[in-house]
Amino acid sequence: MDKPVIVALDYADDFECINFLNQFPKNQKLFLKIGLEMFCQFGYPFVKSLRERGYEIFLDLKLHDIPNTVKRTCQMIAKWDVQLLTIHASGGAEMIKAAKAGLAGSNTKLLAVTQLTSLGQTELVNELKVPLKSQDYVTHLAKLAFDNGADGVISSALEVPMIKEVTSQDFLCITPGIRPKTEQAGDQKRVATPSQARSLGSDGIVVGRPITQAKNSLNAYMNIDKEWDK
Repeated sequence: MDKPVIVALDYADDFECINFLNQFPKNQKLFLKIGLEMFCQFGYPFVKSLRERGYEIFLDLKLHDIPNTVKRTCQMIAKWDVQLLTIHASGGAEMIKAAKAGLAGSNTKLLAVTQLTSLGQTELVNELKVPLKSQDYVTHLAKLAFDNGADGVISSALEVPMIKEVTSQDFLCITPGIRPKTEQAGDQKRVATPSQARSLGSDGIVVGRPITQAKNSLNAYMNIDKEWDK
């Protein structure tokens, strides 16, 4: 897989989304992320229409259920010709294996989510009763995903070196939380620029509002892609 800039779509209606995409040249190869909210609103027909337009798709559904249910769901998604699909690593070894088995025969890469960015050390200890330090929990779940057939993880750019150290240099690390240099805010945490993510070993970056809400989305995308590609 090439190292893509993945544009996170976050629109209330599909018309607004298509208007955004129409700003780009028809030959512009875009990689688009469809999250749970948009998928629930527009469903598979929307995914199909974007694939027919030539876009590559990251379907960010974060599946988490009993292994047999996840396997059957992945068997359906395997027919959709999407490039990336997410599950929760915390679903355990058997669920991860089941998801990978469900995708057998397709080109869809399976990515595991380790720790949601909304969960900090306090939540891990007090709510989930996880005794590990946050970074140790992340690497533990990444290793669990790696050992059970996942192709990669969703991670902070800052976590990439330690994840690759316990897995493999070929284990994909796709990183959200990316902001271009011009939009860095001093009080934001766990955020990286495209060039920082590249130097840390990220295999792809996910960018939403800095592109989708820019006055000129095409220019914003091209500037981020240039910074990422340096």
